[in-house]
Amino acid sequence: MDALLMQITPFGAGAATLIAFVLGISLAIIVQEMIKRTRAKTIAEDLQRQTDGAKREAENIIKSAQIDAATEAIKKKEQFTNEANQIRSELRETESRLSKREDALDRQTESLQQQDKALKKRDQDLDRRLRNIELKDKQLSVIMAQQKNQLLKITAMGLDEARELLLTRLEDECEHEMSALIQRKLEEAKETADSKSREILSTAIQRYAAEQTCEVTVSTVDIPNDDMKGRIIGREGRNIRAFEKATGVDVIVDDTPGMVIVSGFSPVRREVARLSMEKLIQDGRIHPSRIEELVAQTRTDVNAKVLQLGKDAAVETNVRGLSNKVISLLGALTYRTSYGQNVLRHSVEVAFLSQVMAEELGLDGSIARRAGLLHDIGKAIDHEVEGSHPEIGANYLKRFGESSIVLNAVAGHHGDVLPDNPYTPLVSAADAISASRPGARRETLERYIKRLEKLEEIATGFGGVESAYAIQAGREIRVIVDANKVNDECAMKVARDIAKKVEDEMTYPGEIQVTLLREVRCVEYAK
Repeated sequence: MDALLMQITPFGAGAATLIAFVLGISLAIIVQEMIKRTRAKTIAEDLQRQTDGAKREAENIIKSAQIDAATEAIKKKEQFTNEANQIRSELRETESRLSKREDALDRQTESLQQQDKALKKRDQDLDRRLRNIELKDKQLSVIMAQQKNQLLKITAMGLDEARELLLTRLEDECEHEMSALIQRKLEEAKETADSKSREILSTAIQRYAAEQTCEVTVSTVDIPNDDMKGRIIGREGRNIRAFEKATGVDVIVDDTPGMVIVSGFSPVRREVARLSMEKLIQDGRIHPSRIEELVAQTRTDVNAKVLQLGKDAAVETNVRGLSNKVISLLGALTYRTSYGQNVLRHSVEVAFLSQVMAEELGLDGSIARRAGLLHDIGKAIDHEVEGSHPEIGANYLKRFGESSIVLNAVAGHHGDVLPDNPYTPLVSAADAISASRPGARRETLERYIKRLEKLEEIATGFGGVESAYAIQAGREIRVIVDANKVNDECAMKVARDIAKKVEDEMTYPGEIQVTLLREVRCVEYAK
């Protein structure tokens, strides 16, 4: 038994092991299968979740796309609506314009139809008049032939003689009518020219308004006491001789208290002398070497000031390309006056007035402005060079290559040279305007009264003149003549003779107008 158990026990132990192995394998397979199922389930669940998420995301994308598409559709619809509204508006405007154009065309058509009717009526009238004229022409030919025959019988003249007499009479009548027509056209042209020139001149004066104050350069030097006069003269007159030699002017030391007079033709030299004398008086050291030193220093300062004044005038008038020598002469005009009017300011004023008038006439304002600024430049050196200041200025500017227009305007602004361009009379007119403006130039009361008296005396010295009155500050004289002694033809000659005598015997700025009045009064009484 025990032996049997011992035999069975090993077998049983192996079977148990086998069974246990099989069971382990089965269990492992079962566990593995369970793990696979669990994993498959997990994967399926994950797949399900991912699928659900993908579906939800797809739905969200679809919804978003639908929303975007709806928004875009709304925008497109709004844009289309706006464009449609704009097109409708443009169509309405176009329709309105077309409607207005159609109305205008209708009115034009009606007007043309009326004009056409009027033209047809006029043509009919012309045809009727032409027929009447032809009829009258035939009648006139018959009458003229009858009259010709009658005249030939009465006068016993030949046909050629009668034709010559008739042509002579017709020629005389045509000449008379032609003379009257020419005179009428000349009067109309003169009236138009006067009106246009007055308009341009008034416009120029209104657009340019300069100061009307005058500057007068008085070459006198105040001294503190009479002892200074002796120091200025110096021992045996050496100081005053050295001063006159250094400055080129004359120094007058007379009995006038507290004053020394500096006399010289050149305004710049006179200014240098005046300033040098003032510096010497302030310095107190008056001797020849000091005089020469101060005069040289003052001359340098004055020349620099003159150049700067010329540059300022050129900049003010916007005139470019001028040489420094020309600019210095412009600046020197500051110390030159004409009847109390500062010549540099007068030149600037003439430049602007010339520009305004040139632009009103459609000319180049810059050329007129340049000619106006330079027109009186000869006055800066007319004490050093012989000749009139227009001639001197034109010759001087010619050296620096100025244009022929400017040269002619400078040389002819006082009528010394015939103008060859429209700028010369403009500069001449601007010069007269600037000189004749109220307050531009001054003269003493005594000279003013003498000038008026001289004008009236010249006018009353002619035969047939009853009275004469100087008006407009001496720029016009009204002459009244006896109508019984002076007829219409002689009146023009008397006025011209008075103007000629005024030109020959008087000196005056600008021009003087002579107005002669001849009046015939016829009085009769009915009883």
